[in-house]
Amino acid sequence: MVKLNRIYTRTGDDGSTGLANGERRAKCDSRVEAYGDIDETNSFIGLARLSTAASPELDSMLARIQNDLFDLGADLATPPSDKPLGYEPLRIIGAQVIRLEQEIDALNARLTPLKSFILPGGSSAAAALHLARAVSRRAERRMVALAMEGESVSAQALQFVNRLSDFLFVAARIANNDGASDILWRPGQNR
Repeated sequence: MVKLNRIYTRTGDDGSTGLANGERRAKCDSRVEAYGDIDETNSFIGLARLSTAASPELDSMLARIQNDLFDLGADLATPPSDKPLGYEPLRIIGAQVIRLEQEIDALNARLTPLKSFILPGGSSAAAALHLARAVSRRAERRMVALAMEGESVSAQALQFVNRLSDFLFVAARIANNDGASDILWRPGQNR
C-alpha cells in the first residue's frame, strides 16, 4: 500500500535516494537512472494521451501501459535481496509482455507495410508517441547496462521494455491516420 503523506523528506539532500527495499543509492546510480527513464517514458505517454481521446481503443491501451510502467518502475526499484521485505515485490510477468505483443499485432494489422523509414512527427499524438518511443529505447539501454554491471534485471522486464518501443512505433503510425499521414524519410534528399 502506497501512502504519501509527506512529499519532501530531506533524506535526499545528500544526493541519495531510497530504493523500495530501503537500501540507499546515489541519485545517479544506474538502477535509479533506469527507473527514472521509465518514469520519463510514462510521462511522455501521458502527454500523448492528451491527443488520443478520439481513439478510445488506442487510448485504453496506452492507459494500461502507463500502469504497467509503474509496475516496471517498482520492479526496478526493488532489486532481489536476502533481506526479508515483509511483502511480495511487484515484478513484470510474462502475461504483460504477451498482452503487449497481442496489441502490437492487432494495431499493426491495420497498417500498410513500410517501404521506407519514417520521420517522427505527423499528428501531435504521433509526435509525442515517437518521443516516448525514443525515451523507452534509452530506458532499455539503461536496463541492459544495469544487467551488464551485474545487477539483477528480470528477463520479463527486459522483454517488456523491448516490446514497448515497438508498440509505441506502431501506435504512432495509428495516430497518424493509420499510417496515411506518416512522413517518409527520403535518403539523401537535401544533399
